[in-house]
Amino acid sequence: MSDSDSRASAGDVLARVAETIASRDPRRGGDPTASYVAKLLTKGPDAILKKVGEEATEVVLAAKDADRQKIVYETADLWFHTLVMLAHYDLRPQDVLDELARREGLSGLAEKAARGKD
Repeated sequence: MSDSDSRASAGDVLARVAETIASRDPRRGGDPTASYVAKLLTKGPDAILKKVGEEATEVVLAAKDADRQKIVYETADLWFHTLVMLAHYDLRPQDVLDELARREGLSGLAEKAARGKD
C-alpha cells in the first residue's frame, strides 16, 4: 500500500466514524437512551470537552509509561471523542484534514509566527 493509499484509507475511516457519529446525533433523531454518542451530544459542549480533556490526559499518561499498545488505545479514544466534538460544532474530519494539507510543507515555526504564536 502506498503512502497516498494509506492516507486515503485513514481519511475513509475517519469519514465513516464521523458519519456514524452524525447519524447518532439527537438533532438527526439519535436516541440518548440507546446511544452513548447521542447521550454525550445531548449533554452539550461542557460534557464533550470534559471527555476530550480526560482522553488527552490518558494519552499523555500512556506515553509517559511508553506503553505502545495503551498509547494506540488511548489515542483512538481521544480521536473518537474529538470526532464527537467536531460533530457538535457541525465540523467534519475533512475540515481538519484540509487544514493539515494547507500546512503541509510549511515550516512549523513560520506557521506559528504567522498566527502570532510563540
